[in-house]
Amino acid sequence: MPSTLFSYLSIIATSILAVNALPGLPDKIYGVNLGSWLLIEPWMLPTEWVSMGGERCDWDCSACIANEYNFAQAYPDTVDQKFKEHWQTWLTQDDVNTLKAAGINSVRIPLGYWIVEPLVNRTSEFHAKGGLLELRRGLKQLKDAGIPVVLDHHALPGVASPNQMFAGRCTGDVQFYTPHNYHRALVWTAVMTALSHIHPDFSIVASIQALNEPIMDANQTPGLGEFNKNFAQTIRAVEIALGIPVPGISIGISANLASAANVTVAVSQAATLSSIFNPEVRQALKDAIPMILYAANQLGMNTIFGLDGLRNVLRKRQPLVVNFMNAQWQYNNPSNPADGAIGPTAYDNHLYYSFGGVADANEEAYLKHLCNLNRIEEAAAIGNSPLWFGEWSLATQFAATDDFLRKWADAQKLMYGKGAGYFFWNFKIEEGTDTTRQWSYLEGLKRGYLTQDPSQFHDPHIRLKEEGGLIW
Repeated sequence: MPSTLFSYLSIIATSILAVNALPGLPDKIYGVNLGSWLLIEPWMLPTEWVSMGGERCDWDCSACIANEYNFAQAYPDTVDQKFKEHWQTWLTQDDVNTLKAAGINSVRIPLGYWIVEPLVNRTSEFHAKGGLLELRRGLKQLKDAGIPVVLDHHALPGVASPNQMFAGRCTGDVQFYTPHNYHRALVWTAVMTALSHIHPDFSIVASIQALNEPIMDANQTPGLGEFNKNFAQTIRAVEIALGIPVPGISIGISANLASAANVTVAVSQAATLSSIFNPEVRQALKDAIPMILYAANQLGMNTIFGLDGLRNVLRKRQPLVVNFMNAQWQYNNPSNPADGAIGPTAYDNHLYYSFGGVADANEEAYLKHLCNLNRIEEAAAIGNSPLWFGEWSLATQFAATDDFLRKWADAQKLMYGKGAGYFFWNFKIEEGTDTTRQWSYLEGLKRGYLTQDPSQFHDPHIRLKEEGGLIW
């Protein structure tokens, strides 16, 4: 038996991808992010945030109650109820129906590590409880609508990005890139992988993303390459333990999967396989066992299956798509996540023009740059394919006209659609804010910037003219 799962699977990875590169996901993704649902970024809902008890300090989100961590720390007795009210109103059945009617065929859900509640150190980390139940509710609605899901580990333990609302805590004290917090992220991965396969409402989950937007300077993310390899192994270890067919792998694990509790027996067996999984992955599986039980009890899973239990359900499951930010997100000789890819794998790139450093702030420069965009080709050259664009918007650094935003939407859809597809950021923004016009997909539909059918364009003959980058 080879010493690592990666070496065992590397010879069959190509054939796996040739059969179905992205099982559970559409051939072309027309998606949106469900941002600020289970991970609030107050800039997206400033009025509601203040009404909840939060504050605004736009230039430094660490200076006041402008992130989830500070809110929970300030209101320990009411944070759970306040956030539950937000969760239940920010994403509703009407929203899901609207997205389905608009042709959205996938969603990306940003999550914090604290949705797995036993991972949180309650003496030093402050976050709301109850998010897992709301995630289940939303996943059921999405499942009923036939919209597959990417679970995005957006806010990592210890904080992975400095001074960002999306990290869950605004702080310059970044501690994710340490052995302790890498390990906690792997435990989170094991729990979410297990739930994605064993809970009926979670079965719409097609992919899990390792982490969102690491620090771009690779010199500041020591150990990230090893974490990426362990992330892929952790997902595959849980799947093999549950009997999910992973082509080319058969290790003889068997367990009576008649109840949620016995799922942990199977995971425990996988955690002992020293000939396949390295010590870090084995320990992550061991540490995940009580947390899987906790989540199963939280979700009431012991009574939702019939006499045949889980075994017949699991036989029908496909392996999840492992998702990484592509290597070119970082500079200074970053590791390549493709080096640890096992089975179905996809890569994520984000592109925003509104923050500068991409193109000069005018219409012609934006379109010219987009015309010459070669990120999909560059990613493929280093094995980071298929590639989707997990975040983009219509936001600009200049006062864009309605006419330009229609062209800008067409142009970005055309270019990002040359890969696996895209997820717009965000599905909605609080109405009446300055940012709604360019950051809300639903508002973009209302204003006519985005087409009602995402596969179509305003100009049916759209092409990007190479010399000059103008849309005709």
